[in-house]
Amino acid sequence: MLELKGVGAGYGRLPVLFDIDLEVEQGQMVSVLGSNGAGKSTLLKTILGAIPPSKGEIVFRRQKVSGMPAHKRVGLGISLSPEGRQVFPTLSVRENLITGSYGVSTPNMKEQFERVYELFPRLKERQNQVAGSLSGGEQQMLAVSRALMSRPRLLLVDELSLGLAPVIAERLYSALRALCDEGLSVVMVEQFHLVAVGFSDRQYVMEKGRFIKITEQQVKKVAPAAPAHAASGGSGS
Repeated sequence: MLELKGVGAGYGRLPVLFDIDLEVEQGQMVSVLGSNGAGKSTLLKTILGAIPPSKGEIVFRRQKVSGMPAHKRVGLGISLSPEGRQVFPTLSVRENLITGSYGVSTPNMKEQFERVYELFPRLKERQNQVAGSLSGGEQQMLAVSRALMSRPRLLLVDELSLGLAPVIAERLYSALRALCDEGLSVVMVEQFHLVAVGFSDRQYVMEKGRFIKITEQQVKKVAPAAPAHAASGGSGS
């Protein structure tokens, strides 16, 4: 589905990512863990095409996309749920969802509305409310749902759990896990969050723009209380 080979990226002359190798198969949820400033958000922006790689290769669905602009990658099936939710506070829940339906026909849009409302029934209850009146957890549900409206094959999620109670974060991860079981691939970046580790098939740890080797036991030590029902997986390097 997605492969990064020796990818480097940054901002102007400031390098941020170094020699990143990453592989995501169809239906997998992969987490990239690291502290603030490690380069996690830059990684997602590079996959999306908002930041061009300075070296290396990005392959999505067997197609080289390293030089492809973001809007074309979105058209291929990549979508981003950004850090900080970034919903439109004066628009209704339904209007926010419509803004995410890039390139989706009317019949498919109706189907996507039904799908996200099935995932998050609370959004259906509040579909006519302005997004600014929602709780933090509801806004995060909306941000994820908006990213799903384009019917992506690969969903990038930036700091899903930021500012949320663990029980709300677990509910969101559970919804994403269900979508992965249906074939969606997910790359999520988080700080060292126990719920993220529990639901992911594979974990990578990023430090100063590089992936560092870490054993599964070390991952569990960072996040010892991962949900028992979650999918198990190895650690990346």
